[in-house]
Amino acid sequence: MALRDIGPVMLVGAGKMGLALAKGWLDAGLPPSNLVLVDPNPGGAARQLAEDYELTISSEAVGLLPNVLVLAVKPQIIDGVLESLQPVIGPQTLAISIAAGIDIARLARGLGMGRIVRTMPNTPAQIGKGITGMVAGPDVSAEGRAIAEALLLAAGPVVWLDAESQLDAVTAVSGSGPAYVFHLVEALAAAAKAQGLPDAIAEQLARQTVIGSAALLEADPATPAVLRQNVTSPNGTTAAGLAVLMADNSLTELVGRTVEAARLRSEELGRG
Repeated sequence: MALRDIGPVMLVGAGKMGLALAKGWLDAGLPPSNLVLVDPNPGGAARQLAEDYELTISSEAVGLLPNVLVLAVKPQIIDGVLESLQPVIGPQTLAISIAAGIDIARLARGLGMGRIVRTMPNTPAQIGKGITGMVAGPDVSAEGRAIAEALLLAAGPVVWLDAESQLDAVTAVSGSGPAYVFHLVEALAAAAKAQGLPDAIAEQLARQTVIGSAALLEADPATPAVLRQNVTSPNGTTAAGLAVLMADNSLTELVGRTVEAARLRSEELGRG
């Protein structure tokens, strides 16, 4: 489905993720006249996007009955936002939520309707390199699924889930995952500094190593295990380092605990 055919889209919440999605839609062909931003306190980036694309920014949802209502607000304030949106919901409105942990039942109660697709994109969406997990509520038609997919594809690939409960795991893995990767860069740079490298060089080496490795992972269809093995000569330096990382599955277990903690927090947010 072409974005130009979707009709009016109201984006509620003009933070980093909301703006990343909005720019992706506009660059992919959504007419600026079909997009309205709603944010009571828009930041400089939101005002700049509005100026660049001649968008309307409103402090509250009024007037327009959108075909698509995209909820890009913090989960801590979701209930009040949902109530305020009821006047702009029409029989055609599809709601797409990116609020972490807020389940479809709670969204449906707040909006007074069940045409809801719950999603979890991640921050690489800002450069079109994200990935989004998606699950549709029972009242969403095939056309509604197609509309939601077309919009989120602007941020990168999408995966449809069979059960809403799986979205908490998606949140913990890919939603929070970029922060884990960035912390790995921090840790690698700190290790480089500890080995006597100058700060700037340590930072550059750590950063570009992860950037390059990610690009190789994207370009090469081999599994991560095979790519790891390709770097690892028997009894070489990489093997010595991996012997520490992989001892007693220490890294695997640490990442497992990390993801579990994030998943549990996602569930807590959903309970309010």
